[in-house]
Amino acid sequence: MKKLFIMLAAVGCCAANGQTVHTLPPLPYATDALEPVMSRETLEYHHGRHVQAYVDNLNRLISGTPYADASLEQITITADGAIFNNGAQILNHIIFFEGLAPEAAALKTPAGSLAAAVDRDFGSFDRFREQFNEKAAGQFGSGWAWLVSDNSGKLSILTTSNAGNPLRDGYVPLLGIDLWEHSYYIDYRNRRAEYLDNIWRIVDWEKIGSRYMAR
Repeated sequence: MKKLFIMLAAVGCCAANGQTVHTLPPLPYATDALEPVMSRETLEYHHGRHVQAYVDNLNRLISGTPYADASLEQITITADGAIFNNGAQILNHIIFFEGLAPEAAALKTPAGSLAAAVDRDFGSFDRFREQFNEKAAGQFGSGWAWLVSDNSGKLSILTTSNAGNPLRDGYVPLLGIDLWEHSYYIDYRNRRAEYLDNIWRIVDWEKIGSRYMAR
């Protein structure tokens, strides 16, 4: 689990007085690179404004607290209240955005050991995707849908409310799909099911597989 999150983006550096100043990692692709599945406008608002607000809030909230020099992982696992909400949402979004790639470049299905695990635990990739979409569509209100692994490599699908992250329950999050309306409303209005159908075109299974191998 530790290797997985070292492998994500570096999101902070030590500033004066020992406080970690968290920063927003840049997207690993241009803001128009995920079109037509996800528009430039969506990414500019979602990444550039919503997630940046979580970063700004977290830096303000942790000042003078025991979390002043904590990593996002530590905050996500141990904090509560506003510090948890903002810190976990930053980490959730890093997992989300770094698990996507332009449609022409994204590996469309799992490969290697992850593909074998998907077949073992869900029956097939198509059955996994159907189960994932069903759970994600049924999540009431804001939250996330996750493909996770336990320490033995067994895969499961989970949903969490609001800023919830599977790390809190001892799972390794491999794929996180944002179900907050701001992630899809510009492009799909209230059509969450259509968003879920389309987003598989830009899920980068090479990245998800590397997370599985690093768990």
